[in-house]
Amino acid sequence: MTGDLSPIDTAKFVAASRACEFVENGMRVGLGTGSTAAWMVRCLGERLRRDGLKISGVPTSTRTAELARKVGIDVISLDEAKWLDLTIDGADEFDGEMNLIKGGGGALLQEKIVATASDRMIVITDVSKEVETLGAFPLPVEVIPFGWQTTKALIEETLVNMEVLGQDCSLRMNGDAPFVTDEGNHILDLHLKRIGNPRQMALVLNQIPGIVENGLFIDICDVVVIGHGDGRVETRDINAGTREESQLDVAVADNIFADITD
Repeated sequence: MTGDLSPIDTAKFVAASRACEFVENGMRVGLGTGSTAAWMVRCLGERLRRDGLKISGVPTSTRTAELARKVGIDVISLDEAKWLDLTIDGADEFDGEMNLIKGGGGALLQEKIVATASDRMIVITDVSKEVETLGAFPLPVEVIPFGWQTTKALIEETLVNMEVLGQDCSLRMNGDAPFVTDEGNHILDLHLKRIGNPRQMALVLNQIPGIVENGLFIDICDVVVIGHGDGRVETRDINAGTREESQLDVAVADNIFADITD
């Protein structure tokens, strides 16, 4: 990797690099899914190569598992790990209370299971993902294929009485066919614009038959690491109530980062 990174890729890289400093030898680590999480997996692979770090990784999707194996991480299942020291993952949105919207990459179910089976969840993101109120990013909801249109109708009926500005609900597509998750389910994207009460929304949605899980991560994130395009990194710890800022060097030249955007 050279200095040719765009500001957004620089932000993702420095956030991922800083978050990897939390990983210690012998840890069992949940590996998130998405473009920012891919930087994290590569950074961990570089630490394995450079420092001899030895960890076990529990991926949250098949594509993360493939990348982790490619960079030399020992991949195990959550059943094998039983419990994790920490999980590092990205987010589509986060608010001031570190509530998240996740699932833009379609892996929200495994991501939430892995995150809640961890002592700590560290979220890596760029500054553009911070919002005052969740909802601008469509809220993903994973549903079983059977009767998904009925589930969609029930969701739309429920949204009428919720604190939201929009009520549109669309089936996520992959070309001409419905998108299919690793668990064989579909995803409905809820275009809510603003979610006035995320905690209530998360609880109500999961009461609707046909919904497997929703993309609201409430009281799960412990630390958020925010990258900036100039290499600055802000680390917020909600439990300690601390904020720290540092500057990272992005001039890392190594072939392990060559196809990070693939």
